[in-house]
Order: sequence, then structure tokens, then C-alpha cells
Amino acid sequence: MILDELVTVTKARLVRHKRRQSLAELKQTITSMPADSKPDFLEILKHPSLHVISEVKKSSPSKGMIVTDFPYLKIAKAYDQAGVDAISVLTEPDYFNGHLHYLREISQVVSAPTLRKDFTIDPYMIYEAKANGAGIILLIVAILSDQQLRDYRELAESLGMQAIVEAYTADEVKRARQSDAKIIGINNRNLKDFKVDFNNSLKLRRLVPADIPVVAESGIQTQQDVKLLADANFNAILMGETLMRSTQKQQLIREFKEA
Repeated sequence: MILDELVTVTKARLVRHKRRQSLAELKQTITSMPADSKPDFLEILKHPSLHVISEVKKSSPSKGMIVTDFPYLKIAKAYDQAGVDAISVLTEPDYFNGHLHYLREISQVVSAPTLRKDFTIDPYMIYEAKANGAGIILLIVAILSDQQLRDYRELAESLGMQAIVEAYTADEVKRARQSDAKIIGINNRNLKDFKVDFNNSLKLRRLVPADIPVVAESGIQTQQDVKLLADANFNAILMGETLMRSTQKQQLIREFKEA
């Protein structure tokens, strides 16, 4: 299963990162950082609208190389100018060709909060996200215990970040709720085989109470898709491949926000 492989390579990457920079050094870096002036993502989601998280992504396990030309700063600035509510940045290097320096550099030039899109399996990665400018992290229910979900979310919040707790099944939505998640993401992509079912988010939306913001993730391609999600009372959508392949990114974002 692809998800198991992703966790394995993430563990190996963590070992390398911890050798290069200790947790104590990471914490010191955070202490010396200026206060974050970007809006809090949870507060953004409380405003009645369908918010857009646009993703900066070079490749994926299912689609391979999505783009060969990858001016990531230009792409992020275009998203920002189009009025997106957050920018997701892939930092997983082995399967997605991501890197932490993409997150760090993008966070420095955009006004929207940034999401570190990775497979968070250790508190070190949360401190690492903060040190590189992230205002949001992703916690995937399928790879974390109930205690980890709660502890990692609380750690992120203590550092001034928010956590999107991502679920794919009804049981995972239940676990996300039991962890007191402030934001729940419903993925249309099964991370075990990377197959996409757009209806998954529509099917599971009813399991999340109205007072918890919900993000629909993956497989969103058209204005009709966006309208269906808006009608289902989703608070936000996360879009990656569709935007990355588009030559009219800003126009597409505006069209989706209007839809």
C-alpha cells in the first residue's frame, strides 16, 4: 500500500533531519522568529463562504510528474493575488518531489497562511513546519493513534498553528471528532491506493456537525464539483492538480470562488 511506503520513507527522512538539526535547535529557531502577522485559518473558515486552499505540487504517486516547469514562487504569488484563503505546499520529497525550502520561501512572500502538506508522524515535524513558516499542518487519521491526533493538534495550536485532521472513512471521521479536531478534512483520495471517488466527501459530510469547519480534498475539477460541495455546506476546498495543470490559474480560482 502506498500509504505504508510513505510512512516508511518519512521515518527515514526524520532520522536525517534530526541529525542535521536537533529539536532543541528547531525550538530556538522558533523562539527567535517574529510574530506571525497572517490571519488565523480557523478564523477565516468561520466566515460564511466556500474558501479555497490552492496547492503547490510538482508530482504525485498516482500521476507522476504533474508539471516539469515549476516556478513555485511565481505560482504561489499568483494564487495569493487571486485571493485564495490558504496555500498548501508539498514538502514530501520521495513521492511528491516536495521540499521544506518551498514552504519556507513561499511563506515569506505570500499574505495567505501556508499549509505544510506532509505525512506528520512525529512532533519534530510540527516544530519543523512552524520554523519554516507554516500556519497550518495536516494530521492524517489513518497513520496516527487517537492520542497522537489530540497531542499533535494541541502542540500545533500551542505554536500558533491550526491542524486539518484528515479522514477518508466514516470511522476516521468519528475518530477525528473524538480527538476534538477544530477543522476536519474529508479526502476523496484513498491514500492506500490513491484512487479518487469525488462522492466520498459528499457522503461523509453529514457526519460532521455544523459547528466544525470541513474541507473537501482531492478530485475537484470543475465548477459543477465546486457547486456541489458548496451546496453540501463545505467550508473550504483544497485543489492541487487541476490548478497546477491550468495555464489560467488566477482566472480558474476566481471562477471557483464565484461558483
